[in-house]
Amino acid sequence: MQVSVEAGEGLERKLTVQVPAETVEMEVNNRLNSIKSTVRIDGFRPGKVPLKVVKQKYSGTILQEVAGELMQKTFQEALTQENLQPAGDPVIQTQDLVLGQAMEYTATFEVYPDVALTPVTDISIEKIEAGIEDSDVDNMIDVLRKQKMDWVEVDRASVNDDRISIDFIGSVNGEKFDGGSANDMPLVLGAGQMIPGFEEHLTDLKATEETSFKVSFPDDYTSEELAGKEAEFAVTVKKVEEAQLPEVDETFAKAFGVESGDVAQLKTDIKANMERELERRLRTLLKGNVMDALMAANTIDVPTATIQQEAEALMKQAEAQTPDSNLSIDTFMDDAKRRVQLGMILAEVAKTSAINIEEDMIKQRIEEMAKDYDDPDEFVRYYMGNQELLGGVQSLVLEDKVVDWIAEQATVNTKVSTFDEVMNPETNKS
Repeated sequence: MQVSVEAGEGLERKLTVQVPAETVEMEVNNRLNSIKSTVRIDGFRPGKVPLKVVKQKYSGTILQEVAGELMQKTFQEALTQENLQPAGDPVIQTQDLVLGQAMEYTATFEVYPDVALTPVTDISIEKIEAGIEDSDVDNMIDVLRKQKMDWVEVDRASVNDDRISIDFIGSVNGEKFDGGSANDMPLVLGAGQMIPGFEEHLTDLKATEETSFKVSFPDDYTSEELAGKEAEFAVTVKKVEEAQLPEVDETFAKAFGVESGDVAQLKTDIKANMERELERRLRTLLKGNVMDALMAANTIDVPTATIQQEAEALMKQAEAQTPDSNLSIDTFMDDAKRRVQLGMILAEVAKTSAINIEEDMIKQRIEEMAKDYDDPDEFVRYYMGNQELLGGVQSLVLEDKVVDWIAEQATVNTKVSTFDEVMNPETNKS
């Protein structure tokens, strides 16, 4: 067998394999001899058909079968010989097959690149630290109070944070439009439920009072017919209500699962839950910072076929979540490329640093995940019995171990933050 390799653009390789004519002919003759005793041809008794006759009738079919089998066998042998690892399926091109001549074919494919990583000690990452103060617990209790609040009708003019009920009719250039009117619609002033400027016109109004005003739809409004246009609204206030928050007492504590009704125990439980959520969030942020630092420090080529496969998998997941969506593979290509690059970098870090994971680590991770479900035991059994899900958890555990190792080796810049800044970054942007 003769093998040659030609490097194409980037990671593309063209592998040419030539199988000697003697090898092909020997395999064909062996196959013909094996069927000689079983074939039936008119004019000959079973098992007495001459090899020459069998060859004339079946050599073409047998040659095709032998060629396919030899191609599979020799392709793997050639890859091993040339130390090549294809990324994705090869494109095979064959020469015309003629018995008595050598069989030649080419296989074109991409290979995985050699990954040479920047030393981890040269990488700098940011690690955020935060704790939970009493004021954070008080703020969380305020959030819980709002979840249990009642609305009480009041005889006064409306202010922000009140809930009002309104009838309204909207028009553009004197013409009503779809969705532009409603009756008895509840609206919390200041919550931003309506287009900009709408709610601001509805403060300082009592029940039964009417008003009219003009506001413009945003230029990026979902309806193209209304985007950027000025509309006039006629509004009647039907009712004004203010929020009534519950007292933080025994009844309140029991409503959130504290059977004894002890408020101090409620605060302890709330703080413990906040600590778990904060730990998860800090871990996610650290992981993201490590991944970003690895990507910034290491530039590697990625096989196009692997990116395509990953993009198809991402699109399949998205389609399962939103079956009626009309998605394009192009939407997922950038994310797929990043995921493949990170996967290759993490695998190389794990290999060069001798990071291994044990089976009990995987089970421990699954048990931790199961705590968020009603039937943790069933969750664990389901995951442990599904190889695909186990593979996903194994990748997560490996990622965590790599993150921990890099955080120990790299230069770490610590940034002190607060619970609110960590958990609500969007509301704390300057």
